[in-house]
Amino acid sequence: MSIKIGRNNLCWCGSKRKYKVCHADFDEKIEKFKREGHIAPSLNIIKTKEQVDGIRESGKVNIAILDYISKKVHPGMSTDEIDKLVYSKTIELGGIPATLGYEGFPKSLCTSINNQVCHGIPSEKDILKDGDIINVDVSTIYKGYYSDSSRMFCIGKVSEEKKKLVEVTKECILKGLEQIKPWSFLGDMGYAVHQHALKNGYSVVEEIGGHGIGLEIHEDPWVSYVSKPGTEMLMVPGMVFTIEPMLNMGTSDIFVDKNNDWTVYTVDGKPSAQWEVTVLITNEGYEILAY
Repeated sequence: MSIKIGRNNLCWCGSKRKYKVCHADFDEKIEKFKREGHIAPSLNIIKTKEQVDGIRESGKVNIAILDYISKKVHPGMSTDEIDKLVYSKTIELGGIPATLGYEGFPKSLCTSINNQVCHGIPSEKDILKDGDIINVDVSTIYKGYYSDSSRMFCIGKVSEEKKKLVEVTKECILKGLEQIKPWSFLGDMGYAVHQHALKNGYSVVEEIGGHGIGLEIHEDPWVSYVSKPGTEMLMVPGMVFTIEPMLNMGTSDIFVDKNNDWTVYTVDGKPSAQWEVTVLITNEGYEILAY
């Protein structure tokens, strides 16, 4: 990221301040990490204050949708019913479901049940029953800005095994957040997530990770949860990305449903769980924008 701008010119971030008192030192610090061989974010990854404000507002809508759904999910309803509720609530709040039509995806959210790892497609045929666990993954566009988060739900009386999987997956998010601070590395966060999963006897899906978000639904960087400390991209203020580890009760091996080219399943048929938050790196640490 080489900045070709005069120190007395206005800063690239849109602050209307001179570059020398705004982002000059920030940019030089990134260049130092690059010279040391680290992966550093490009300017298009770092969000301006105006963009962050927009993503934050999108996140509020995203949270409101999931709060609404949390009161509606129950045994006996179809995942298609959840889809209709998400669509209507999103439109009511002035948003657009980001997944609807995205690369051909036919619905307004992803609903992944039991051994479905992610990208489950809502259907009238998928009826929630006692003992199921389901991930409800909502992505929202609001005034041109994107946000993304998901929650797990236990339907009726769920086995202690499944409950623990759901709880530990959420704990992994918290362990990851403990490692989120400016000028550290995504690998620090990913390692903390992975170690907590392994400690509890679970595997972490390797092929699917988190992603940058804000101006598009999927942006750089790609976020791994099987990484090592001091590796992956440098985290700097202004970066926005998701933390969304997928933990499997059995092997980490997965496959994609050939009938729809979307839904991901565990190879061994054992349950999988996922939580997701959208996070902003700040000068002090982080801010959760959607959860």
